[in-house]
Amino acid sequence: MNQNSQIRKTVLYTVITILALAMIYPILWMVSSSFKNSQDVFTTAYSLLPASWNLSNYSDGWKGFAGISFGTFFQNSFIVVIFSTIGSVLSSTVIAYGFARVRFVGKNFWFVCMMMTLMLPGEIVLIPQYIMFNKFGWINTYYPLILPTFFGTPFFVFLIMQFIRSIPKALDEAATIDGCNKITIFGRIIVPLIVPAMMTSAIFSFYWRWEDFIGPLIYLTNPKLYTVSLAIKMFADPNNVTNWGALFAMSTLSLLPVFILFFAFQRYIVEGISTSGLKG
Repeated sequence: MNQNSQIRKTVLYTVITILALAMIYPILWMVSSSFKNSQDVFTTAYSLLPASWNLSNYSDGWKGFAGISFGTFFQNSFIVVIFSTIGSVLSSTVIAYGFARVRFVGKNFWFVCMMMTLMLPGEIVLIPQYIMFNKFGWINTYYPLILPTFFGTPFFVFLIMQFIRSIPKALDEAATIDGCNKITIFGRIIVPLIVPAMMTSAIFSFYWRWEDFIGPLIYLTNPKLYTVSLAIKMFADPNNVTNWGALFAMSTLSLLPVFILFFAFQRYIVEGISTSGLKG
C-alpha cells in the first residue's frame, strides 16, 4: 500500500510540474528573449537560453520613444492605478455596507440593477462613455480612467458585502446600545473586520488597472500621458524595424509590480475570498 501510494504521489507531482512549466513557459520565453539580440528572438525561439546575453536591451528599452523614457510611462501607470484603486475600494466598501446593513426603499431593486451590470459587456457602454467624457472635456486626461472608479465597482461591492454579512449583527446592536450611529459602526467596527476583503479588492483592482489597454488607448492621445501597457504596444513600430529585445525587456519590467504585489499580499486573497468575517 505504501509503495502504491508513493507511486501515485510521484505521478501526481510529475503531472503538476509539467502543467506548471507549460503555464509559465510564455513568461520564461519572454524573460529569455529580453536578453537576446533582436535577430535571435524568433530564429532561436525554441531555446530559452540566449546564444549571447545582451544586457543593453534594458537600457535601450528604458529610453522609450519620442524622447520619453519608460520612467515616465511607469509613473503615469502608478498614478492611474493608485488613485483608481483607492477610489474603487473605498466607494465599493461604503456601497457594500449600505446593501448589507442599511434598510432603505428599493434596496433589492437597486441591488439587482447593480448585479446586472456585471453581465454587461464593457464594449456596450464604451461609445456613450466616450461621448459623455468628450463633452466634459476630459479626453487626453486621466479623469476618464480614475473618476468612474469612485462610484463603486460591482464585483468588489458584492465581494465585500458577502464579507460584511458574515459578521454577526450582534456587534452592531451592541455598538448601538453604546451610542454609536451607522457611520461610527462602519468606521470603528465593520472596516477593521473587513480588511482582508478590502485588500483582496485592492489587489484585483491593481491587476486590472495595470494591464488595462483599451482605456488609455481611447482616452489618451499625448505620448507623455501614456501608461506602460500602451507604451509597450506603441514601442513596436510596424513601419520600422522593431527592437524586439528591448520590447521584451520592458514587458518583463512591467510584470515586476504585479509579482511583487502578489507575493507581498497573497495571504489576503485567500482570506478575502473565503468571506469569514470573524475567527474564534
